[in-house]
Amino acid sequence: MAIANSISATEKTIFGHPAGLFVLFFTELWERFSYYGMRALFTIFLVAETTSQNPGFGWTNEDALWLYGWYTMLVYLACIPGGWIADNLLGQKKTVMLGGLLLCLGHGILALDGEISFYVGCAFIILGVGGLKPNISSMVGGLYPKGDKRRDLGFYIFYMGINLGAFFAPLLCGWIGETYNWHYGFGLAAVGMIIGQLTYYFGQPYLKKVGELKQQNAQQKKELRAQKLTPIEKDRVKVLLISFLMIIVFWGAFEQAGGLMNLYAKQKTDRMFMGWEIPASWFQALNAFFIVTLAVIVGGIWMKIKIKGKGASSIFKIAVGILIMGWGFMFMRFAASEYELLGYSSMHWLFLAYLFHTIGELCASPVSLSFITKLAPEKYAALMMGLYFAASGMGNMLAARVGVNAEAIGEKATFTGIFIFCTVFALLIIAVLKPINRLMHNAEETSN
Repeated sequence: MAIANSISATEKTIFGHPAGLFVLFFTELWERFSYYGMRALFTIFLVAETTSQNPGFGWTNEDALWLYGWYTMLVYLACIPGGWIADNLLGQKKTVMLGGLLLCLGHGILALDGEISFYVGCAFIILGVGGLKPNISSMVGGLYPKGDKRRDLGFYIFYMGINLGAFFAPLLCGWIGETYNWHYGFGLAAVGMIIGQLTYYFGQPYLKKVGELKQQNAQQKKELRAQKLTPIEKDRVKVLLISFLMIIVFWGAFEQAGGLMNLYAKQKTDRMFMGWEIPASWFQALNAFFIVTLAVIVGGIWMKIKIKGKGASSIFKIAVGILIMGWGFMFMRFAASEYELLGYSSMHWLFLAYLFHTIGELCASPVSLSFITKLAPEKYAALMMGLYFAASGMGNMLAARVGVNAEAIGEKATFTGIFIFCTVFALLIIAVLKPINRLMHNAEETSN
């Protein structure tokens, strides 16, 4: 099966882009608002004392991090069946609609006060994200004909929608959840998702011929499956497998944000500012804020490098991203050292850590998906995309395991270990970059 990717020449445009782009922009903005709103509250709600004025479940940090790891891993793994359903049964447009409905149910159930309802709500969110996340981005690409120069800018606009939702979610849902009632915060996330779903539903007239299921005849399927990989394709698959390992390492460190670092902000950081205590969940907004403010700068640096003819492969960019992101954990090490001395640590360490994490993400994350589409053999394109999401899920579980180990060895040793490992790993990749680039057989140059 394949998805139709053409648009009408007479289709309505806004600022020179298909109107459907802004339907998807606001749908994803509100979906990310709901996801990051509940993510900001997830672990700190679980560990909140049952006897406090705003009671949680009273779990240990270790148990909360384990559940967070399983939850975020399953969110990514659900993208694999979500993509398969879109490709083989419903098409992307209907699968996004189904995913959105499941998300509305999930976030709505989380607003209820009960342990069983919490698990059920998480399950619906996992299924919903699996249906929506891998398909709505593909629909953005489907709005533009092949070779359309507006495509890259369209994805950039869409990417800004993601981060606007991710920025405001912790500020609003986090503040309401921490200050008044956890379930009010979860409820606000549900309201955001309902707005996103209504946007998508009423925007359907602007999404005609995009994301529809297109039948592929049996003979075409048979011919595609019968094709054997060429030596060049085999080499490129090897590079993809290396990139999946890098993705696991990257997210295994980066996703401390919603787990260990979120708990650290809540429990060990002095958050007083002019007599007012900043909610711990607000620090979750820093990543999105830095992305919005720094994306053009980081992108411009890579563009200047390219113009000068020095070039930079995607593998190199991901390695640099891991390196810079890893350096961010040195600031968390300083925070842990300060806590040992004073019994608290300053907020500026978190600001600096998230700044470096975001610069690392801007180097690594934007190129990952396009890199896979350039190197993956046609017959294994869907499989390779599924493996990418699986690697991301494994990275999230690795993050949980590292966070749990911090309970035994301490945050200072944990943050130092992440810094050292990411630095050594990234430098090793850079050291063997030339043979890795040879295995790509100029795939990135020929795809431009």
